[in-house]
Order: sequence, then structure tokens, then C-alpha cells
Amino acid sequence: MEFSSSLDAVFWVKVLMSVGCGFIFGIERQLRGKPVGIRTSCMICLGTMAFIHLGILQSKQEADHIRLLGQIVTGVGFLGAGVIFTQGGLVNGVTSAAVIWLLTAVGAAIGFGHLGVPVALSLIGVGILWGVQMLERGFRSLRRGVHSVRAQNDAK
Repeated sequence: MEFSSSLDAVFWVKVLMSVGCGFIFGIERQLRGKPVGIRTSCMICLGTMAFIHLGILQSKQEADHIRLLGQIVTGVGFLGAGVIFTQGGLVNGVTSAAVIWLLTAVGAAIGFGHLGVPVALSLIGVGILWGVQMLERGFRSLRRGVHSVRAQNDAK
């Protein structure tokens, strides 16, 4: 009886949403050669959803669900810390760590049964990653143009 109730249609919708939202982030990261790619993103989102889903099945007390969420957030901090490193005095991987954190929130929202929130968070998150990258490119080319004009003026 317990087995069938835990594998109902709602569970499978949550699984598909988790993998789909993870895929959205993962493809963006993978295309840019970042450490948190498709597989990792899908697994983080799916795993978080599964822990929340199982927690809800096991306990009907909301306080337990909040504690479970707190433990997941604490645990995922270790994953995030694992992708941050320093190289030549520069800190790398902070954006990938933030993506891990957001993937956890998306998976938790799905696990709690919120279907619109995780889709919105995924689209906003990937929009930020793409949009800021385009802004950064624009600023770099603008800066190069200013430096080029200054160099030409200094040469005169």
C-alpha cells in the first residue's frame, strides 16, 4: 500500500519537472564549460525533490519539513564549497556554487508541490546567467573601445 502511494502520478510529475529544471541550468553551464553541467544539475534538483517528497511522506508535521529543508540547505553548502577554488589569486566557481544553491531551492519547491515557482525560478536564474554574460561582453568591448581611443590620442 505504501509503495503505490509513494509512486503516484504526482511523484512522476515532480521527477520530470526536477530533471527538466536541472537540465535547463545544466545545459547553460555545460555549454560554457563550467563545472556544474547537465548531469550534476539534474541530480541536485532531483535529489533535493526526492528528499523533500520522502520527508512529506514520512511525516505529516510541517515542522519536520522545515527541519529537513534546513538540513538539505546545510548539506548542499558542501557541494557548493567544492566547486569554489582559487587560482593565481582569483576566486573561481562562485557562480557555479550559487547555481547549486538555486537548484536546491528549485528541487525543494518541486518536492513541496509548487509547480509554477520552480519553473519561474529556473527561467529567471538562467536568464540572469545569459543576460549578465551579454552585459559583461558589452562592457568589455566598450572598455576596449575606450582604451583604443585613448591609445590613439596618446600616440598623436
